[in-house]
Amino acid sequence: MPSWLRVAAVTDLADGAALECVAGDRIVALFNVSGEVHALDGVCPHQGGPLGKGQLTGGIVTCPWHGWQFDVRTGQHQLSPSICQPSLAVKIAGDDILVALE
Repeated sequence: MPSWLRVAAVTDLADGAALECVAGDRIVALFNVSGEVHALDGVCPHQGGPLGKGQLTGGIVTCPWHGWQFDVRTGQHQLSPSICQPSLAVKIAGDDILVALE
C-alpha cells in the first residue's frame, strides 16, 4: 500500500510551472498543466539532470541540462518510445500536494 507524503502547497505550483521537491529519499518533479498536477521522478535518466527545474511548455518538460523532453502526464520521452520516466500518483488534500510512494 502506498504512503502519501506532502511535498508542496498548492500555492507553491502556479499554472504552467514546474517545481523540484523531496519526498522521502526521492527527488520529485511536480508540474501544473492547466490546473492538473502531475509528478515524475525528478532525476532525468540521461545524466541526472533536475527535471523539476526544467522548462514546461504545455505538457512537455525539457531537462535543463541536455534538452531531453518528457510528457509530464505519462512520462513518455518525446523521441524514444523505449524511454518512459517513472510517474507518481498525485492527490490534493486541502491546500497540500501529496505524492504516493511505494
